[in-house]
Amino acid sequence: MKVTLKDGSVREFSEGMSVYEIAKEISEGLARATLGAKLNGKVVETRTIVNEDCKLELLTFADDEGKLIYRHTASHILAQAIKNIFPTVKLAIGPAIANGFYYDFDFKTPISTDEFNKIEQEMKNIIKANYPITRFVLPKDEAVKLMAGYGEDYKVELINDLPEGEEISFYKQGDFVDLCAGPHLPFTGMVKAFKLTSLTGAYWRGNEKNKMLSRIYGTAFDKKSELQEYLLAVEEAKKRDHNKLGREMGIFMTDENIGQGLPLLMPKGAKLFQILQRFVEDEEERRGYVLTKTPYMAKSNLYKISGHWDHYLDGMFVIGDEKKDDEVFALRPMTCPFQYTIYNNGLKSYRDLPIRYGETSTLFRNEASGEMHGLIRVRQFTLSEGHIVCTPEQLENEFRGVVDLIKYMLKCTGLENDVTYRFSKWDPADTEKYINEPEIWEMAEDTMRKILDNIGLDYVEAKGEAAFYGPKLDIQIKNVYGKEDTIITVQVDMFLAENFDMSYIDENGEKKRPYIIHRSSIGCYERTMALMIEKFAGAFPVWASPVQVKVISLTDRTVDECNKINEKLRAMGIRAEVDSRSETVGYKIRSAQLEKVPYMLIIGDKEVENGVVAVRRRGGVVMGEMSFAQFAEIVLEDVASKRLD
Repeated sequence: MKVTLKDGSVREFSEGMSVYEIAKEISEGLARATLGAKLNGKVVETRTIVNEDCKLELLTFADDEGKLIYRHTASHILAQAIKNIFPTVKLAIGPAIANGFYYDFDFKTPISTDEFNKIEQEMKNIIKANYPITRFVLPKDEAVKLMAGYGEDYKVELINDLPEGEEISFYKQGDFVDLCAGPHLPFTGMVKAFKLTSLTGAYWRGNEKNKMLSRIYGTAFDKKSELQEYLLAVEEAKKRDHNKLGREMGIFMTDENIGQGLPLLMPKGAKLFQILQRFVEDEEERRGYVLTKTPYMAKSNLYKISGHWDHYLDGMFVIGDEKKDDEVFALRPMTCPFQYTIYNNGLKSYRDLPIRYGETSTLFRNEASGEMHGLIRVRQFTLSEGHIVCTPEQLENEFRGVVDLIKYMLKCTGLENDVTYRFSKWDPADTEKYINEPEIWEMAEDTMRKILDNIGLDYVEAKGEAAFYGPKLDIQIKNVYGKEDTIITVQVDMFLAENFDMSYIDENGEKKRPYIIHRSSIGCYERTMALMIEKFAGAFPVWASPVQVKVISLTDRTVDECNKINEKLRAMGIRAEVDSRSETVGYKIRSAQLEKVPYMLIIGDKEVENGVVAVRRRGGVVMGEMSFAQFAEIVLEDVASKRLD
């Protein structure tokens, strides 16, 4: 038997051996570190027997798949501890996730984080016991009987939903048994360092119509030092969390009477929004985009033409009932069909193309309640949306221009180095989600892949992540807690021009279908604001700061001069405020620091007499005295250059 390892080396064995035994043949240290393996690309456990020629990649905690095995085992240790302490609890699901794990429980009486110390102690007892973790399979009827006997209603539901003939596996550690596909570590004692981190609510199966369960989050590492480093990073993340910091800074708020996913932008937040919008619209205009302004809603007819009614209805807010109303409307989840309608208002020649439509679009999507988070995921949001209608020959150049615009926006907002690129493709097996035209999809994806390669983007491919009408480039970014979201998308659309009968007359006088690029430049404004809050910990670059200068009076005698300076700054387009409160200058400086204002001007009798301003920069930097003109030049240069520090 020949086993080809990750480094290309080949080991020969006379008989079948477990993954662990193969690792031990290589080195004792490697065997101790091995958590699982990829056997011909499939992740397996260390107990898995290898008995034929294969490719084998041994997995340690340094590998993502190794971390998942490790943390999945930790989630089962948590579940066992919970059952030991709260015997009546019902188990739901407990997967490993990025940076940790969670498990959902149905408690008779809700618990609090005050119980975490007791739960962690019981988990330590289970780890100390070093129970063997063994796997067994059962036929469907016996699997249902087993879980029903334990009173595990959620497990019974999961089993009943499995397709006939699918293998149903369980894992046992001590007297604890759980339905699970695995893989797991061979012993509970292999989990070295863990911590329970939070407690939230979560609907069963993510459906708000189902019961709310208690979700306990935790994390696990193979070294205590790494766990401590991670926990310190989490504490730093909490300080930057936009959902906390944005509220403290008076950028946004929410109100239960208004509803989930409907944030209110307060004056500072509204100003930041306005700054970003003006910046985007001005830059897009400079690059040849033309503005549109379209309705917030439309009749269902429009969405039926576009395909959104068939493919996206669950995500839409519908006004009316088709069974009894003559007209049914829906709030728009995207702007595409509206701008296509504008395009169709008049015959177009190839000489008219490309046409670059841009719009600051307020959109509405019926996100699940459990998915709402601050400004990151909301039900009403505003997108720098646009569509480029072009000839096939223009497609690559226009796509390249879009990517260039996006990179510029990311650079100016400080997010350039925090993103990754994903080429999102369709899933041929999912004919309900996607327009079922395999040949067109293949052509579209080949075209887009060629463009991405020509541009030189470093991207990964993701099956089943495309829009229903075409492949897309997703620009991905993580928040401070490591959760990944899409911030910007660029889509190549090969279908909707046909649906809307869009055309142009080519140089030979023939009618042709245009290509369409769906794109955003800065993405959703709300999400971008959230990411900027976290990136800069609220200390925005000068160009984006709602207040750029705080003019501070040293005495009551200098208030009038402060007001004059403020007026001069505002006349130059510099956003300034006066602090003339009857407080000490130290107090007013600290207040400005807490507000994260980039510049402070301290105006006392001496400054008035000498015709200068005393300048401080955010972070405690004393810049000293200078003329008003010198200071204004510094601020205006910061704004013009889009300086980030």
